[in-house]
Amino acid sequence: MSLLAVDIGNSHTILGVIDGGEVAADWRVATDERNTSDEWAVLLRGLLGEQLDQIDGIAVCATVPAVLHEWRDMLARHFAKLLSVVVEPGVRTGVPIMFDNPKEVGTDRICNALAATTRFGGPCIVVDFGGTATTFDVVNAQGAYVGGSIAPGIEISLEALGRRGAQLRKVELARPRSVIAKNTVEALQSGMLFGVAAQVEGIVARMIEALGVETSEVSVIATGYLAPLVLDECRCFTDHAPWLTLQGLEMIYRRNS
Repeated sequence: MSLLAVDIGNSHTILGVIDGGEVAADWRVATDERNTSDEWAVLLRGLLGEQLDQIDGIAVCATVPAVLHEWRDMLARHFAKLLSVVVEPGVRTGVPIMFDNPKEVGTDRICNALAATTRFGGPCIVVDFGGTATTFDVVNAQGAYVGGSIAPGIEISLEALGRRGAQLRKVELARPRSVIAKNTVEALQSGMLFGVAAQVEGIVARMIEALGVETSEVSVIATGYLAPLVLDECRCFTDHAPWLTLQGLEMIYRRNS
């Protein structure tokens, strides 16, 4: 069975064809709230091409309500013959949510929690590097989602610096030659890259302390399309799982199909 898994984020939408538990093909497109259901359908057919005939089902999670509304309409009008599962309250995930208001937890974070505990066991911490936000999700030894943290994403932080700094500008997200920069471009890159790395290490350390367990007992997993940028600068990660959200979507799809 081939499944199209779709993670609709604030900045980008990640799509992947999952076959036999592995991501066989993947795409990343901008999330545009102005797109109609018909425009999304055209984009989807263009990306998948002949692979569309091999798709048996579609699983979707989204953090942008306006885009999710158009996707629901698209699935009903253009792909009605395919079984589709949208992760939302009422959908079986197998993840107990220990949150003040469980409906406030982003569905992508639930997917991450499920995939992380299934693959690596608990307790674990998932750090998802998105463009708009860097999220930290904590799962206990029993596989329950106990909470997390949200920090500004790398791209949005760099964009804000370039926009608000009179003598600053947009720069490429890349590793500078040294943490002690010799020019403005590398100074921005140094502050962003090593600043995020220090932030991640600090938050993860505090979360492990709050869990009341030893550091060696916790799996710390990096995911998200910006993870490779920071991965080598952080000493806290035990695993890198680039398709964690999509794999969690597949697991939830199987539970509900």
